[in-house]
Amino acid sequence: MRLFYAFVTLLIATVPARAEIAIQEITTPAGINAWLVEEHSLPFTALEIRFRGGTSLDQPGKRGAVNLMVGLLEEGAGDMDARAFAEARESLAASFGFGAYDDAITISAQFLTENRDAAVALLHTALTQPRFDDTAIERVRAQVMSHLSSRVTDPNAIAGNTWDKMAFGDHPYGSYRSGTSDSVAALTRDDLMAAMADAIALDRIYVSAVGDITADELSELLDQLFDGLPATGAPVPPRADFALDGGTTVVPFDTPQSVAMFGQAGIDREDPDFFAAFVVNEVLGGRSSNSRLMKEVREKRGLTYGIGTYLADPDLSETIMGHFSSQNDTMGQAIDVVRAEWEKIAEDGITQAELTAAQTYLTGSYPLRFDGNANIANIMVSMQMEGLAVDYIATRNDQVMAVTLEDAKRVASRLYDPDALHFVIVGQPEGVVSN
Repeated sequence: MRLFYAFVTLLIATVPARAEIAIQEITTPAGINAWLVEEHSLPFTALEIRFRGGTSLDQPGKRGAVNLMVGLLEEGAGDMDARAFAEARESLAASFGFGAYDDAITISAQFLTENRDAAVALLHTALTQPRFDDTAIERVRAQVMSHLSSRVTDPNAIAGNTWDKMAFGDHPYGSYRSGTSDSVAALTRDDLMAAMADAIALDRIYVSAVGDITADELSELLDQLFDGLPATGAPVPPRADFALDGGTTVVPFDTPQSVAMFGQAGIDREDPDFFAAFVVNEVLGGRSSNSRLMKEVREKRGLTYGIGTYLADPDLSETIMGHFSSQNDTMGQAIDVVRAEWEKIAEDGITQAELTAAQTYLTGSYPLRFDGNANIANIMVSMQMEGLAVDYIATRNDQVMAVTLEDAKRVASRLYDPDALHFVIVGQPEGVVSN
């Protein structure tokens, strides 16, 4: 296994960044749609699978069921207990990864060509014959409970929980996807079986593959892999209405440094103005060190080590979000600076120099994401879930460059609302009160 992972690491490190990806769209005889990039230089394939819905499909009173169920998929299947399953996977030099998120269950599989059929057969067993043994349930439950306990004293987790509850109320987005200590403790094996039937079904599959595999081979593989899954799962919840107005919420917590989470309603990925908003966000608080908030809050005033904003676009809501931390005695000043910059960009927009710098950074950094089969597969399956065209990789930078200064100013004025900006502060910030 160490040699296998060394091989994969070498592969990721040595494959050149590729801005042009030749994507094939395939449909299997059973009706599974998938995207494929053939790369036959090495005998290795990365497979990415998504099941739409994720932890948002938790039934009332069963919060954390989908997350716990996903954590058990590799803990025994068919006639193999957890140890036997792990030994079988290791003997094949295969890698499986399972994740549970608000809008999707993710499965990542990597395997060598010579072991492809056996690796896929093993993964199929995990998806169709999970054991959910009592010993495995209690072991994974204990891991989840430990994680939940650690979040009670984590200021960032407290800020996130507070924000979600205030912003989304009783919607699944309004609570932590792993559940609470009480809800997880009450989950039964029957609850986990029901969660699997709700979440892992044929009507919500998205698939991509990159590597040493042909379209015909992938088509046969997928029909074998998903054979036996239920046709339909539980319906996805309705949209989550964003309920936070402008203001400040302080959660008292004994710590010398406060944590701030801030934001407002955002913009949908399908909105014609999305790329203009994307560029404007880069100017205000994006990933480069030249953002306004980094300059004003960190460089000029030294109020934080780092600060950033992003356009959050989950399936059922849209927000503009930001995060930073500051000493208790400087948090109030930092909040004032963020509010001032929010108002400034809403009123004045951005400059031509800022637009050019943001476009240069965004287009220049984009090809660096394609640095290995697994990353490319992950990007492709995300594109499918977002409803993007198969040529998006080739046209994305053109869309960034098409944003004009007039577009940026118009969208900044439309989108950013200082009166709607809300801060959740966890700590003991001096001179900052909840309003």
